[in-house]
Amino acid sequence: MNCNVPTDIVFSFTGFAMRGGQTDTHHDGWGIAFFEGAGVRHFVDHEAAVSSPIAELIKRYPIKSKNVIAHIRKATQGVVALENCHPFVRELWGRYWVFAHNGDLKEFHPELDGAYRPVGSTDSERAFCYILQSLCRRFGDRRPERAALRAALGELTREIAAHGTFNMMLSSGGELYAHCSTSLHYLVRQYPFETARLSDEDVSVDFSQVTTPDDRVAIIVTQPLTTNEAWTAFAPGELKLFLDGMPQPEGYA
Repeated sequence: MNCNVPTDIVFSFTGFAMRGGQTDTHHDGWGIAFFEGAGVRHFVDHEAAVSSPIAELIKRYPIKSKNVIAHIRKATQGVVALENCHPFVRELWGRYWVFAHNGDLKEFHPELDGAYRPVGSTDSERAFCYILQSLCRRFGDRRPERAALRAALGELTREIAAHGTFNMMLSSGGELYAHCSTSLHYLVRQYPFETARLSDEDVSVDFSQVTTPDDRVAIIVTQPLTTNEAWTAFAPGELKLFLDGMPQPEGYA
């Protein structure tokens, strides 16, 4: 989720968590990270999201954030264990970066000889470490302009996706990058707000009652979460930048 004002994710997470063992087979752990200023609230659990007490906490406690990344895991590489649960968090250029990946990378074993090394045994965490190591090598100790960073991430995602399926999300708290190999969808909720109905549980929310006319929220997911909203599919190979609740055009700086 990427927003122009701090927003809670309780509604979307309620439907999302149902896919972690009840309406889908992604039952090998889950996690969520909320940016708050320069800090990150980071929760992971190797239990299925549908039965996790920590997931129940998230549903009941409306943490508000402008950028949230959540993930439910179906293990393809690495055992079911806490260290293999997404999203992963690392520091670069004095900011926390959060990353989650849906897919499977074959024969992907980059040389990681810098500060970024995986703790677990997933292809996903290796990809994250490789991205940050590559960005650090290319740009040094100073964060580049947004256009240069977007171009570099475009090159890196194409390189990594050559090894398999690489649907991923990456954020340092200001903007959110999303890359599609096979399946990603997004929608933008903004004024005039209407009622949304979850596809995985019999829950509806009238967003006109809980928002202001200035609010704007972009939701990016593998598969649409609601049945009565117009979701837009990413093109395979597409890298999108979301800022203040809106996808930004190519060349935006």
